[in-house]
Amino acid sequence: MEVARVIVDAPLPQPLDYAAGELGPAALHAGTPVFAPLGARSVAGIVVGRAAAPSIDVAKVRPLRALIADVAPLPDDWLQFTRFAADYYHCGWGEIAVPALPPALRKITGADPAKRVLALRKRYPGRAAESAPSAGPPVTLREEQRVAVDAIVAALGGFAPFLLFGVTGSGKTEVYLHAIAAALAADPAAQVLLLVPEINLTPQLEALLRSRFPGEPVVSQHSALADGERTAAWLQAHEGRARIVVGTRLAVFAAVPHLRLIVVDEEHDPSLKAGDGVRFSARDLAVKRAQMLRLPVVLGSATPSLESWAAAQAGRYRLLALAQRAGGAAKVEAPGAEGTAGGTSGLGVPGGTGATAESVGAPARVVAVDVRAHPPEHGLSGPLRSALAATVARGEQALVFINRRGYSPVLACDACGWLSNCPRCSTFAAYHKRDAVLRCHHCGWQQRVPRACPTCGNQDLQPVGQGTQRLEETLREMLPQARLARIDRDSTRRKGAAAATLDAVHAGDIDILVGTQMIAKGHDFRRVSLVCVLNADAQLLATDFRAPERLFATLAQVSGRAGRAGQPARVLLQTRYPDHPLYVALARHDFAGFARQQLAERRATHLPPFVHAALLTAQARAMETATTLLELGRELALPLAPQGMNLYDPVPMPLERVDNEHRAQMLIESPRRPALHAFLREWLPALRAAIAERKLRARWHLEVDPASI
Repeated sequence: MEVARVIVDAPLPQPLDYAAGELGPAALHAGTPVFAPLGARSVAGIVVGRAAAPSIDVAKVRPLRALIADVAPLPDDWLQFTRFAADYYHCGWGEIAVPALPPALRKITGADPAKRVLALRKRYPGRAAESAPSAGPPVTLREEQRVAVDAIVAALGGFAPFLLFGVTGSGKTEVYLHAIAAALAADPAAQVLLLVPEINLTPQLEALLRSRFPGEPVVSQHSALADGERTAAWLQAHEGRARIVVGTRLAVFAAVPHLRLIVVDEEHDPSLKAGDGVRFSARDLAVKRAQMLRLPVVLGSATPSLESWAAAQAGRYRLLALAQRAGGAAKVEAPGAEGTAGGTSGLGVPGGTGATAESVGAPARVVAVDVRAHPPEHGLSGPLRSALAATVARGEQALVFINRRGYSPVLACDACGWLSNCPRCSTFAAYHKRDAVLRCHHCGWQQRVPRACPTCGNQDLQPVGQGTQRLEETLREMLPQARLARIDRDSTRRKGAAAATLDAVHAGDIDILVGTQMIAKGHDFRRVSLVCVLNADAQLLATDFRAPERLFATLAQVSGRAGRAGQPARVLLQTRYPDHPLYVALARHDFAGFARQQLAERRATHLPPFVHAALLTAQARAMETATTLLELGRELALPLAPQGMNLYDPVPMPLERVDNEHRAQMLIESPRRPALHAFLREWLPALRAAIAERKLRARWHLEVDPASI
């Protein structure tokens, strides 16, 4: 009895056997999407092969329910790629492959699947020249851009990983566009995949691609699209009709049959690593997919991840550097004494720009403002207040960056010490003044602000610390004539709100923009001459070993929003540690020096990328249950671990409780990647069996190459 081997979205070690039944031979073709019975449900699956006989009792083999009709089978190279990803992240093959299918194709409805697909093709035929604006005049590349493009183009047709290291505003996007143009011109069927870290960056990039390639169909793939549009985009890519595919991290699994080039923009961004489900890295998988298909992959960033930087320094990636800002800007070099992070030179004269004529076109000058010498009032020190007032008076724009939304991180009672703790998490519930609520940013719990202290009855509750809402209120009182706007998750919940605010900034209708990381990257603000950064020290003191790397990247990105049209620009950074090496390197725009220092620290302390890690986490209603699971895992691991591997003791996670579940973790480190994976392949089946046998009521997950520890 010949059967189809089918993968489904479940943590299963092997494909399941199904009979073709009434579906006939088509259901046995590898790559065919199907609907299959699983228990009492009918679920989407993918046929990955056939077998002459089932691996289970013939009487237990069930027939497939239906084909996901009128969809061409997924190609073999796509199946091989998803199988590699499943093996690398030690999950079920179907847990990786099936979620990569668009939601509308995975839904079980009464409608005929073939008719649904046909309707989607008619509704979303693919937009190309008819809806694209004029391409505009050709852009002339600078010499270093041309060298980068030539290197990428010369590599078309073979595997070549490139790290495009370009300061903010140096024209990395132009390098991408010219490389894409060459790839499309070289092959009339060629397709290109462009990955970006965040959904809100895709519309502007898609619009740019449409304008530069008016004759080519461009599609986006991300979760903010309606199911129908997302499915239509997937079909256009899968059928080779869309030549340029733009997407967020899940798009690394896009079915693109004629792929010739992959570009990963902002390759350092943590958003490229999945935070739930299978914790895959889209950046790392993009490199592997390029290797498997023998094509170039370009990783671009102004602040590369230390893993990518180390790979480039070791010669595994080819480094392409853009050291100048676009428009003939000066090279990035260490500034003089005034620009160092240790002083406040240039701030003594109220209203002064702090920049000279010679610095026009250069990167923004970063100056650390020592809050010990300039105590902030309502979050803003004197130098920042003077600079903001002067910027508005000159008719220029300013960004004020603080990575905390809400009015304040906590509400407090001065009489008894009560704090607005979240009852479900081991953290505070933030005060949102406009909504008059306390809201936890981790689990979503919220309640109305109490009229009096729940402990002592004191009615004078005080907000502690700054959030974007409080900062906006302070600025409106300080500069009533200024036009202000705020961008954070709260202000942009309504569809189109973020785009409308950004359009107003670009049009010059906003003088001061207050925001979180949503304003830090990807935006080409042409009138911004001042950036103010608040509360950077909080991340500087974080326990995660990647915190300095992420802080440097964030500060470099937000600094890069200033001076993009060539005007003199400054970044004022409030800190208690103006002489910290990170701030000194930032003031010098010296990523290479910062990376060298960080990599030396990591080598000395045996941290990635010099060791390879996996993190076992567990969460349960009681911490004892979570730690029991981890201790069981460690007990099973000890006799299997090869020499040189470190198995750390289980410990609570830094944020110990989230949504009434206690969380703990156990770290595994190995000096060799193959040894780590060989150990995991042997250990995980034993762990699953032991957990099932003991009936431990805890959820657990293994993360390979953990994003944070």
